[in-house]
Amino acid sequence: MQRFAVIIPAGGSSSRFGRDKLTEPLAGETVLMRTLRAFRRGDVARIVVATAGGSIVGDESIQTCGGGPSRAHSVRNALKTLGEEIEWVAVHDAARPLVSQELIDRTFAAAIQYGAAVAALPVTLTVKQADGPLPAKAQRTLARHTLWAMQTPQVMRRADLVDAYARCTLPLDQITDDAQLLELAGREVWLVPGEDRNIKITTWQDMLLAEAILKYGNNPWP
Repeated sequence: MQRFAVIIPAGGSSSRFGRDKLTEPLAGETVLMRTLRAFRRGDVARIVVATAGGSIVGDESIQTCGGGPSRAHSVRNALKTLGEEIEWVAVHDAARPLVSQELIDRTFAAAIQYGAAVAALPVTLTVKQADGPLPAKAQRTLARHTLWAMQTPQVMRRADLVDAYARCTLPLDQITDDAQLLELAGREVWLVPGEDRNIKITTWQDMLLAEAILKYGNNPWP
């Protein structure tokens, strides 16, 4: 069985939420602890949380490291704690506490098959390209059947991610997800079906939605 390390970037400021969203209660657990619990699996050898210190992990079995000024900096800090004995690394947003075991299974398996895999959802809204901020003139409409919204986990070989960081020519604060680093390094990234329930909590409305998903599951009409 392949063994994975999981990096949880948790160094954000939660500015849009108004306070530290990762310590907020969600159905009896904090958001962060619910996220961590999802990766307590037999195929996960280590979990590393990159945190600025505000989000309390509260579990001695979980390794922590300092966060950075951007998500990519935090992931790189955590990556440096992993040795060559780790072949595969998964990066998962700390604020996605509803990730299912089936989605983790699917993404891990696809990474082993293809070398790198990312959970994704089809874009359902019409997307216009324009130079912001608004108001701005619409330049063109993008074909949405070719567009996919990224989720996590994002899974790849540790050595490939280390190499991608070393070769990255963009400032790290312009890197919005881990797959982008691999793309810039010329490596293939494969997309696998994500889940609507695998939401990222950014605002208090997202928290209300997460609570509703946990309460009603796939049967929203009681």
